Amino acid sequence: MKNTLHILLFLFLGIAIGKAQKEDGKFLDDFRGTASVTHNGISLVPSFSLGDPALLFDLKFTKGRLSFEPDMRFALEGKPWSFLFWFRYKAIEKERFSLRVGAHPALNFRTVSIIRDGQTEELLESRRYVAAEVVPNYKVSDKVSVGMYYLHGRGFDEGVKETNFLVLNANFSNIPISKNYYFNFTPQVYYLTTDDLTGYYTAGFLTLAKKDFPLSITAMVNKGIDTQILPDDDFTWSILLNYSFPSGRRNVNGKRKI
Repeated sequence: MKNTLHILLFLFLGIAIGKAQKEDGKFLDDFRGTASVTHNGISLVPSFSLGDPALLFDLKFTKGRLSFEPDMRFALEGKPWSFLFWFRYKAIEKERFSLRVGAHPALNFRTVSIIRDGQTEELLESRRYVAAEVVPNYKVSDKVSVGMYYLHGRGFDEGVKETNFLVLNANFSNIPISKNYYFNFTPQVYYLTTDDLTGYYTAGFLTLAKKDFPLSITAMVNKGIDTQILPDDDFTWSILLNYSFPSGRRNVNGKRKI
């Protein structure tokens, strides 16, 4: 059933790409991105972190309802951490309700030690993954929405073979602090499985920004409620400095594209 979900989503996205290419001759409708630096790199799943300073790059190329969104993360010294190449499609866009589907291939990197000719060497090893997502969202008002996020992932190499990530969230956006400053706040609870292990968590993302200014600050906290996934007493936090481009066009909803 889960493999079928992946196949259907990839086929659906392939059809969407073909449809987008047949529209007007304009190559792209929009391009934007965010670059962030943080003392503790956080994964798409908030309970997973690099544990070291990191550089994060989120890009978005849009054509009609289809978007290509590379998500690239590096340790601060330049070593790659993870590359996700998202293909996303806005299947439903109503005044109040929206539904997005997406899929990605991904590479996750780690440093391993080997012994060659009696000497210890460090090598960079990549592990391959594929995942699909379903994201319904309901807009309560101009500034408040509630939604769900579901991701199913498969690993092809050593490590976790199957991941399920189910999120319930609320989003409070563009809440004014003063004439020029505002904040976004995204609280969430989520259920996570990695192979046979399960966990329940809560997390929150708070972004402080200035109107028509490319820099913003995001604070993120994550706490395990009841989990078998190590570490048992899971608490993660991170502060990010974000730069959005082009200037004034921001997609920094707590640094989560959920």
